[in-house]
Amino acid sequence: MPPRPPPTHFLCIPLVTSQSRQQLVSALASFGSDVTSPQSFGLPAEAIRPVGTLHLTLGVMSFPRNEGLDKATELLKTLAPRQILGSIMGAQVQGKDKDKDVVDPHQQPLQPPPLSVTLRGLHSMQPTLSKAAVLYSPPVDPDGVLHKFCASLKQTFQEAGVMAEEDRPLLLHATILNTIYVKGEKGAGGRHGKRRERFTFDARDILDRYDDFVWMKDVPVEKIAICRMGAKKQDDGDEAYEVEAEIDMDHNQ
Repeated sequence: MPPRPPPTHFLCIPLVTSQSRQQLVSALASFGSDVTSPQSFGLPAEAIRPVGTLHLTLGVMSFPRNEGLDKATELLKTLAPRQILGSIMGAQVQGKDKDKDVVDPHQQPLQPPPLSVTLRGLHSMQPTLSKAAVLYSPPVDPDGVLHKFCASLKQTFQEAGVMAEEDRPLLLHATILNTIYVKGEKGAGGRHGKRRERFTFDARDILDRYDDFVWMKDVPVEKIAICRMGAKKQDDGDEAYEVEAEIDMDHNQ
């Protein structure tokens, strides 16, 4: 089997909105000041992800020379996010009411409340916490509505053949720190040889300290987007991914 082509784009929920930006700016500034301090953990500043890059990845796609991008863009435009969300929440209500003998035939279709995201806590992508390289914050999702919504979007793109199927389950996360952006052998725990190994560090104390840290709270999801891999510098010094196409949550209503 030929190797899978490298991903060029990804489907995501952008997390930076007019409501969330100040929350994220404040949280990341506080976190960065702490973990990069020589008196604290002494991590390289370039490992901290810029505010503008924060998102929830739903799946990655490969469009060499942009071939197939038009199909993915058109598919995105056919989505009706509120209807998808309403179906998910309606199914949950139906499940809770399955023991009822009588169903009201005049019951109106469920109008779902806004889908919102709260990011709390910090986890390591690597199971060996003493050799961590990527730290992320998961969305708070007690009823699983956000996960089901995102999984439904991912499945739609996979069934259309524009997104490869993966063996691993969907892990919703916002990457807070990634040492792939660390150059040279800066910081404690870095190793450098003929072929430089990835910078790793002991994350146990950091995870304990930020176990209940809130990065953003109750921010409504505004858009679903297809973005190009590789964040770029912005005029204000931040970084962001190039948006190829996006829709609002109220699209096709």
